[in-house]
Amino acid sequence: MADNAKVKIAPSILSADFAKLGDEVRAIDRAGCDYVHIDVMDGHFVPNLTLGPPVIRCIRPHTEKPLDVHLMINPAQPHIEQYARAGADIITVHAEADQHLDRSIQLIRSVGKKAGVSLNPHTPETVVEYVLDEVDLILVMTVNPGFGGQSFISSQLEKIARLRKMIGNRPIDLEVDGGVNSETAGDIVAAGANVLVAGSAIFKGNDYTAAIRALKNAVN
Repeated sequence: MADNAKVKIAPSILSADFAKLGDEVRAIDRAGCDYVHIDVMDGHFVPNLTLGPPVIRCIRPHTEKPLDVHLMINPAQPHIEQYARAGADIITVHAEADQHLDRSIQLIRSVGKKAGVSLNPHTPETVVEYVLDEVDLILVMTVNPGFGGQSFISSQLEKIARLRKMIGNRPIDLEVDGGVNSETAGDIVAAGANVLVAGSAIFKGNDYTAAIRALKNAVN
């Protein structure tokens, strides 16, 4: 089980107002977010198309919080350096993308960034067993990636718990993305996650401070 006092909130700007993205990033920063989560989709690996390096480069000056960049793209390896140069602090690739997960992780580390691995709902936790000593973050998708606003897939709670046991004392963030809100956050953290990605749960209202506080209160 994660330490509730150390749970981090990572608002997903996929749900933000793209017409004023800089303002939105500054607003969640002031509201107390821990990471800024950026979903990158290619219309191939997932059925949607979103932000690329130029947008991330424009976001970077608006916050000093870590930019948590989730690459839902395949292949990812040819683009890792571009996202690093654009200002990403954490770069997460999917275990289902490319051919060699270890190579992807080494590429991320070679450009001086923290390395993450994401697992789709159907992917077993065992795929990260032999890279646990190389990663800084594991992201469990609790919806099928590609769209915001989906309902939480509760079968993933068992996967989260198994990953927490596998991680042990390693300094690895266990992040969850998909259907995270004040109703699901408690179970997610109880299972072992310590980073919550939330999109619509934060951006659906005007008070981002209250939304972030509600998530933190839900796990205490």
